[in-house]
Amino acid sequence: MSTATAQYAGNLRTEATHVASGNTILTDAPVDNHGRGEAFSPTDLVSTALGSCMMTIMGIVANRHEVDLTGTTFEVTKHMSAEPRRIAQVDVHFHMPAALPAKERTILENAARTCPVALSLNPEIQQQVQFTYDR
Repeated sequence: MSTATAQYAGNLRTEATHVASGNTILTDAPVDNHGRGEAFSPTDLVSTALGSCMMTIMGIVANRHEVDLTGTTFEVTKHMSAEPRRIAQVDVHFHMPAALPAKERTILENAARTCPVALSLNPEIQQQVQFTYDR
């Protein structure tokens, strides 16, 4: 069974459907590459997937250790290179609960850095991950 299906909607836009849930997402080419930038670009999705995967894996580990990550957030910044046009670096900045003890911080940070997306990205893509304990 397919994970997703997609169709080209014209004007550099795609619409993808997650087969199991029926949820849809749109992509647009970014403004700096002939697009309108009215939705995530495909490279935005890759970058955001890294942060989402890290957060999900931290959530799994947090549940196992009975740690509450409610309110944790992250920001992603994507850096592109020109020749060839590709993702050169992804910065992920997590804002974590301030009350987390040092042991749990280490466990969660290690879990994030070993998420499936982080391990699947080309090693040439730099992953800069920062954790701030301010929630």
